[in-house]
Amino acid sequence: MKVFRAFVAAICAALIVSPASAAGFGDWAAIVVAADWHSHSGAPSEVFDNGRRDVAADLVRLGFSQNNIIQFSVRNDTHPGTDHADKQTIANELWDLSNRTTGGCFVYFTSHGSPDGMVLGDDMISPSSLSGMIDNACGTRPTVVFTVACFSGVFVDALSGPNRFVMTAARPDRPSFGCGDNDRYTFFDNCWLDSVGSVGDFGSLATAIRACVSRKEHEINGLPSEPQLYIGPTMAAAMPHWR
Repeated sequence: MKVFRAFVAAICAALIVSPASAAGFGDWAAIVVAADWHSHSGAPSEVFDNGRRDVAADLVRLGFSQNNIIQFSVRNDTHPGTDHADKQTIANELWDLSNRTTGGCFVYFTSHGSPDGMVLGDDMISPSSLSGMIDNACGTRPTVVFTVACFSGVFVDALSGPNRFVMTAARPDRPSFGCGDNDRYTFFDNCWLDSVGSVGDFGSLATAIRACVSRKEHEINGLPSEPQLYIGPTMAAAMPHWR
């Protein structure tokens, strides 16, 4: 009888898989980039590294393999477990990561932005530069990209494709919020963290983030940033999910 009960327990354990495990993110390549280390005033700030660290932790909870997530920081010397956030390093490591995985790609940048692109340390990364980096590494794989910065809507056209999910923190002509001297997270990063546990796929996450950002902006009487969303037809037909 004990043997029988143990056998039944083992079968049940095998059947009771977490939603994240069922989603199959274990062989996805994922990078999360904190691309600046200053607040809006120019003072030193952890706001982007806080978002980078905690979004990466959420990915593990969603079923991504820790071994297939690379975190980048412009201050990697003071943030153990991160690699240096510069264009060449990110491009090289995303390429290497894509070559040892067979699933999709996940890309998340959090930084300051301008109508020309996003701040990346002492440099800028333009929409065409980021698009080329992702095209080269991820090709036709299902690819999810978040660009979290002021004016980050400028990335939508360059990053769009049938296999792409692209979400930005703002319209091409609008700032986003939450990088002040006393902020722990940007509004968008905070809304990702607050929302991801209550939804089951990236489309639902986008809806929840938009509502959350809108509430936060209303509280400070801020100009609506209007996060932008593009979902290609291939991605829409088979939206990656974790439950």
